[in-house]
Amino acid sequence: MVSSVWIYLLSIAPQIIGAILILIIGFWLSKRIANFCERLLEKREFDVTLSRFLRGVIYYSLVILVLIAAAGQLGINTMSFLTVLGALGLAVGLALKDSLSNIAAGIMILIFRPFKVGDAVTVAGVTGGVQLIGLFNTILHTPDNQKIIVPNAKILGDIITNITANDTRRIDLVVGISYEDDIDKAKALLWEMAAKDPRILKDPATTVAVAELADSSVNLVFRPWVKTSDYWAVRFDLIEQIKKTFDQEGISIPYPQQDVHLFVEKSSEKKQ
Repeated sequence: MVSSVWIYLLSIAPQIIGAILILIIGFWLSKRIANFCERLLEKREFDVTLSRFLRGVIYYSLVILVLIAAAGQLGINTMSFLTVLGALGLAVGLALKDSLSNIAAGIMILIFRPFKVGDAVTVAGVTGGVQLIGLFNTILHTPDNQKIIVPNAKILGDIITNITANDTRRIDLVVGISYEDDIDKAKALLWEMAAKDPRILKDPATTVAVAELADSSVNLVFRPWVKTSDYWAVRFDLIEQIKKTFDQEGISIPYPQQDVHLFVEKSSEKKQ
């Protein structure tokens, strides 16, 4: 019986050796190919998170192929193995449907880069600075220092506003003056404010115009251009400066008000 076992082992020894060689060489090649792909992605300036993730996907995909090849070398029916593997993959995919959709969305964000770390964005109804772009979610810090974790699938399925994508922004202000005030004087004061502030750009040019004859005011639009980094500081300063300057120059900024008229009906008969 011992001799028959040895005879059997000797008969399948070439298959076993071949399978071992396939595993050794296959694992070595899988690692080399995965590392090469990672370096290639990094040279093309792909995001580090994405390149490492793709490296893992490539490596484990090749390892599965190597295992299937080794099993085939040993005479194992690889079709049944592939069937089991496919069923397992389907079950895992259904169980992790939401997670996989977040991963797919994360890969799309990292490839197409609608925003990058450090940008101020509005995504999925949340505004904040991008701190981290992960494969599952993106982390934002709000202006009041809250940490918001947004699933990538929600980001990719909604409107993305990159607030700091461009170097310049336009400040849109509506300034209401009374109907009795001098429009030309008010416009000249606004032009003067724009000319005196060095943070306001000359190109594109500032816009000052009459926008609307409203119920209780004549509305002027004041639209200067600034660097994106100066946007809020200039906006706050201009609002304060407009109020102070108009007060000094006697130009009123009206507020909504209603006049109530009372009519008293006089009795036609005098009291006796």
